Amino acid sequence: MPDAAPAACSAVPEAEIVAALGSRALVLVGMMGAGKTTIGRRLAARLKLPFVDADAEIEAAHAGTTIPEIFATYGEPYFRDGEARVIARLLGEGPRVIATGGGAYMREDTRHRIRDHAVSLWLRVDRDVILRRVKRRADRPLLQTDDPAATIDRLIAERHPFYREADIMVPSRDVPHEKIVDECIAALRSWLGRERAVSAVDARQ
Repeated sequence: MPDAAPAACSAVPEAEIVAALGSRALVLVGMMGAGKTTIGRRLAARLKLPFVDADAEIEAAHAGTTIPEIFATYGEPYFRDGEARVIARLLGEGPRVIATGGGAYMREDTRHRIRDHAVSLWLRVDRDVILRRVKRRADRPLLQTDDPAATIDRLIAERHPFYREADIMVPSRDVPHEKIVDECIAALRSWLGRERAVSAVDARQ
């Protein structure tokens, strides 16, 4: 990122980020257990933006029916269609931090909407960390298998190529949450600064 002007250097990074986001949302993507909700809440508090969990919005739209219940009753394709509609609605509601489900970013139409109306941040998490975080939890319908580790390996292989399309990547691991939030703030500031510089060059041409 180029050296900022003296006035910009004195600005609060969070305020810089919100100003650079403009009307866009910040969307967190990544595997289950990446910490999208936990980090998202703290990141939203730092940025003084609303926080929305897409899964919670889906459950609310189904009168409080849980995600596993929706999967069991209606199947994954039905859930994914509803998930896409919820995310499209949230993206139209102005600046906010949105945590998405692990499979949401697989849909091409959702990726395009996020690209057009948000900045995407991939919380990348290793397989062993996922296993530690999600074992013994019954709210992960895709892991209700005889071999959850093998399922995670398969999902990583399927999903990482799509997650790599996100604007920003920050590694999620077992460190204090605020350290991850600090890294998200730094990565956002850097990425948005480069975006602003490119826009300035394009405007001069």
